[in-house]
Amino acid sequence: MSNSEQKRVQSVKLPPDKVMHKLVSLAKRRGFIFQSSEIYEGLSSCFDYGPLGSELKKNIKDLWWKSMTRRHQNIVGIDASIMMNPRVWEASGHVSSFNDPMIDDKTTKRRYRADHIIENHIEKLRRDGKDQDALRVQGRYEAAGGAKDSNRALYELIIAEGIKAQDTGSGDWTEVRQFNLMFQCNMGAVADTASIVYLRPETAQGIFVNFHNVRESSRMRVPFGIAQIGKAFRNEIVKGNFIFRMVEFEQMEMQYFVKPGTQAEAFEAWREERFNWYTESLGISREKLHWYKHDKLAHYADLAYDIKFEFPFGIEEIEGIHSRTDFDLKQHQEFSGKNMEYIDQLTNERYIPYVVETSAGCDRLFLALLADAYTEDSVDGEERVVLRLSPKVAPVKAAVLPLMKKGGMGEAALKLRDELSTDFLIQYDDAGSIGKRYRRQDEIGTPFCITVDHQSLEENTVTVRYRDSALQERIEISRVKEFLAAKLV
Repeated sequence: MSNSEQKRVQSVKLPPDKVMHKLVSLAKRRGFIFQSSEIYEGLSSCFDYGPLGSELKKNIKDLWWKSMTRRHQNIVGIDASIMMNPRVWEASGHVSSFNDPMIDDKTTKRRYRADHIIENHIEKLRRDGKDQDALRVQGRYEAAGGAKDSNRALYELIIAEGIKAQDTGSGDWTEVRQFNLMFQCNMGAVADTASIVYLRPETAQGIFVNFHNVRESSRMRVPFGIAQIGKAFRNEIVKGNFIFRMVEFEQMEMQYFVKPGTQAEAFEAWREERFNWYTESLGISREKLHWYKHDKLAHYADLAYDIKFEFPFGIEEIEGIHSRTDFDLKQHQEFSGKNMEYIDQLTNERYIPYVVETSAGCDRLFLALLADAYTEDSVDGEERVVLRLSPKVAPVKAAVLPLMKKGGMGEAALKLRDELSTDFLIQYDDAGSIGKRYRRQDEIGTPFCITVDHQSLEENTVTVRYRDSALQERIEISRVKEFLAAKLV
């Protein structure tokens, strides 16, 4: 190490509400995320990933894909169509029951989910120490959910308890009604009921309908898994918190098919592996991750946990691990008339497999990584913004910086950049002082800056600067590629 070992890095503690504002600003300024169709005043909850954002997102997906299909020899991938026969969504229950209870405030014209209004009220009662009131409202809420006319029951509960919107304090409510979250469109030249199709609200069904196709073509035996990364679409009632809840988003899902009776063991194994992936592969702070067990289960599940992350706006889900039983394959067997049974060639047993699902939101994970990495600190008293991203996910792996453009340093730096670019995303920057260039790279999360100076031309060595500590190390130019490869494993 050089004498820059004496550098002192001191972190600055930021309040959560300021972090989110700063993240949104940084994301646009540095080319991570833009508002979709911004020149036309945008479209609500739709965003475009810029040059750095698309690289970061690709790194997330690549790491997930490798953790599923490379690490496990009994998991293969598919890429199913976004649009499917509408009977798929009838079988899955989405056409009849993929609804949320919606309520509007007539004064503010804002729209809310009625169940969220009530749940937030219950949480507020608990925070205020009114546990008995919280239990009473919770009991009425659970009864309302099971009522024959649940919409009316939810509305009557909201009115009886005088529940207000927490963001405005208003409560001039409309009736509660059901709102289907699927986007409907027409296929073909004539817009009639026969041509109605849906944009998929989840990627899982593309896996289930291909169960036998994948099993037979890949010669898979239970237990085995099918992984998929793809877009899904939901016409959300409540959108917001930047890219956390969007109408168009990307899922990373794996359905693991097991013999009935073995799902509990498989569930626990996947629960452990998925949690560790966030800390070991992505470098997310363990203390910001939390488990949440679902007591109120979806109609297809017998057990469900969420992995939640401490976002600046609250602790929210980034991945769900669900035991889906045999619901999906049975439903598709009934609606399609095709046999979805698995026959074990060794034991001659016939059964419809149970499924353990891992489902992560790529966009939410992207935001979690930014929130976890965003830091403001000072190096020897000089303030800076730095994204402490794991080198594995950082969009730019290294920057090559000539101390000066003249004297052969610019040419040498460009040559090194070109050599490294065959294996890594490398930036070259010669504009401004070396300190300003370091700060630009810190702000986008580049883990290493490689400086070419006078000594480089004389001794074939360069200075490698570490992003987080600002320490520097002198290494031979011939070792730079080997150095980066070792650091990015």
